[in-house]
Amino acid sequence: MTARWRVRVFEPADEQAVVALWHACGLVRPWNDPHKDIARKRDFQPELFLVGVLDIDGREVLVATAMAGYDGHRGSVYYLAISPEHQRASLGRALMDEIERRLCALGCPKINILVRTGNAQVLHFYEKLGYTRDDAYSIGKRLISDL
Repeated sequence: MTARWRVRVFEPADEQAVVALWHACGLVRPWNDPHKDIARKRDFQPELFLVGVLDIDGREVLVATAMAGYDGHRGSVYYLAISPEHQRASLGRALMDEIERRLCALGCPKINILVRTGNAQVLHFYEKLGYTRDDAYSIGKRLISDL
């Protein structure tokens, strides 16, 4: 078996595999409809919705995702997911490198990432990539219900 890794922009045919990956990684919450999140991203900066695929013996297998955005002031990253069976193989690092490259090309000076409390494994991952904890609170207000 031979496998080759590459990152590309999300395509509509990826949707079911993306949602399945997000479920496998524990990223889906009852108050967020992943299909609506995908539709929203496809309407705004779709070039920053990336997937990582392995070409395994001529068959493309989606194993990673990241949604990024840039508002002219800060960049952000959401839905970073690596399939559990492919974690710890530097795919997350490679995907974040590509996100950082694309955001930097847009003139983005800083990336802010929200990590759920209690997710020490992900915090450690980002710290290894050079991210540090900011002295800030994350606050939010839902404007549109997905339920």
